[in-house]
Amino acid sequence: MTSGKRVTWWARVAGAALLVFAALFAVTRFDLLPGPGDLFAEDTHDRSGPALLKSLQDISRYDAASGNFQVVVDLEKDARLLPDAIRGTRTLYVGAGTVDAYVDLGKIGKDDVVVNDDRTVASLKLPHARLGKPALDADRSYAVSKQRGLLDRLGDLFSDNPNGERAVQRLAVRHIADAAEESGLTARAEKNTTSMLDGLLRSLGFEEVKVTYGDA
Repeated sequence: MTSGKRVTWWARVAGAALLVFAALFAVTRFDLLPGPGDLFAEDTHDRSGPALLKSLQDISRYDAASGNFQVVVDLEKDARLLPDAIRGTRTLYVGAGTVDAYVDLGKIGKDDVVVNDDRTVASLKLPHARLGKPALDADRSYAVSKQRGLLDRLGDLFSDNPNGERAVQRLAVRHIADAAEESGLTARAEKNTTSMLDGLLRSLGFEEVKVTYGDA
């Protein structure tokens, strides 16, 4: 009698274990429970607040040309009385950015546009093209190498931004601006603006279009 009770008890335990195993298999099979990889997966939540409108500005300029530039900045800072191994930095940085050239059509006065009586000839005097501010492309700009002295490395440990590259970024922007000045980008912008206005006014029935440039 005792042997039969033991068999029945073991049968019940085995049956319960089988049911639990079958339930776990079904849950895992149909992805009802997270797998090992899901337990360590990361979820990204964007909790940023809404963008705030700070100001509005009317734009009357015609962006007529854009140049892409790349510059290699080699910036070295040394201490006068200490060797470079103790105090000093040298950063090699590749900066890439764009500069736009534009014509400010908002500066055209009433005397700068002359149309003949037959409305076949239009003469326009526009201000010279100007260069916009260089825009550094963070995706295409990067530090190639950065050498630091012992004191500089120790200072980086207590800095909020140990990999800050603002100095070389500002220098890269300045070199890009200088390159844009020498690139003939403004001349290209004036040529493109003339072509745009010529096509626009001819589509309105003008047979001759004269465009000149000169600042007041």
